Amino acid sequence: MTNVGARYIARGKTDAADRLLEADGPLAVLNRDCGGEVGSTLAIPELLALVGKAREYGFRLSRQFRAVDGRQRISAWVDIAPMGDAEGCEIAVASWHIDEIAPESEAEASLRRTEIHRHLAECTMRLDPSQRVYSIETDAPDLVEFAKVVGEGAGRPWTEFVILPTQVHEQPVHWRLLDGTTCRIAGSDRDWTACLEPLGQPEPGSAGFVLHLSASLPLASDNDSGNGTTPSLGRDLTPVLRQPINRIIANAETIRTRLAGPLREEYSDYAADIASAGQHLLALIDDLSDLEVVEAEDFATAPDRIDLGDVARRACGILGVRAKERGIMLDPPAEGESQLATAEFRRVLQVLLNLIGNAIRYSPKESRIWVRLDSIGNRAMITVADQGHGLDEQQQEKVFEKFERLGRGEDGGSGLGLYISRRIARAMGGDLTVESAPGQGARFTLSVPLADS
Repeated sequence: MTNVGARYIARGKTDAADRLLEADGPLAVLNRDCGGEVGSTLAIPELLALVGKAREYGFRLSRQFRAVDGRQRISAWVDIAPMGDAEGCEIAVASWHIDEIAPESEAEASLRRTEIHRHLAECTMRLDPSQRVYSIETDAPDLVEFAKVVGEGAGRPWTEFVILPTQVHEQPVHWRLLDGTTCRIAGSDRDWTACLEPLGQPEPGSAGFVLHLSASLPLASDNDSGNGTTPSLGRDLTPVLRQPINRIIANAETIRTRLAGPLREEYSDYAADIASAGQHLLALIDDLSDLEVVEAEDFATAPDRIDLGDVARRACGILGVRAKERGIMLDPPAEGESQLATAEFRRVLQVLLNLIGNAIRYSPKESRIWVRLDSIGNRAMITVADQGHGLDEQQQEKVFEKFERLGRGEDGGSGLGLYISRRIARAMGGDLTVESAPGQGARFTLSVPLADS
């Protein structure tokens, strides 16, 4: 630790609007490093708050403030004296302490870069260890045809569906060489950056990958048609809203994870609150968009012959990291266990992600979630069972109602997930039901038509 200083090693002066009129010594340097300049608002956050308080209440303050400058953490003692009649304040710095901040490790920096790409992504793919596509999700209007082609070509390497900047002669390419690659996608005028998030330990990628594709620019909106029609939330507004919210989340995560530079813990916490609120808003937009779709008179699904066991294992794979973070064990159907059904793959996966996600959210830590297959008569069934607090009879009657959150507080989402899931199940000719009791967990069962043998 270094102590720069004797009494009043630097001085400054602000006006009635907290603009810095003059400064010298380390105070001037720190203000400049924080992005400020003489004539502009004082740029050192904690010092600005102290100056504002002294000016507003008209009394002298002698306090410590802290700031972060690159790789250094600074604490200083200041005397602040209002000049009277709310004209501004005189600032005198009495001591100056500097702590060096340990540089971030390469692994930490990589993890944070991945987190940012995750929130910026407009297209996400789940890949197997050989980088072959399991599934794809996107809301980007210019990737509609791309998503259809990739979905139909599941099982092939993702690199076959994009245009890489250089010709790849040898397959498969190691994932580290593709991480961060800029590529082009047929049907889109934008450039896309690929970020590969490896899954599995101890060898990264042994359990597959999540591929995040983020665009170089937001998609321009062409919704101002001037025809007087009301925009559709799902078709028109959702893609436009997702882009700025994703960028808000990404910027907040950059601040929270200190990727742009060190900062104090409370500011990191503020950024975490912003990111959490952004994610909640994004989930609400997605739910409202789905609500519009499933309540439309012409809503229908595209039934196909699918394996519920395969869908369940994929859903558990997608949510495995979230479950692990909470210390929860996911127990999917065993590899090779099968239950053939007639339903739309994408919609069944959507319902299961909602059911398993809810189970993770409301189950206690160190508990277990089971996903099991069954059939009765002409119905194929898949059940998600947890060890949570369970639901009483009254809650079971309400749980599928629109906007019903059962008093679960801020973590309860929009209260639309189960309502939408049941609408989807019934549109596929099936149903979604619950069995539970207080203190005994809950069992949500999705039933769909059994496939002809």
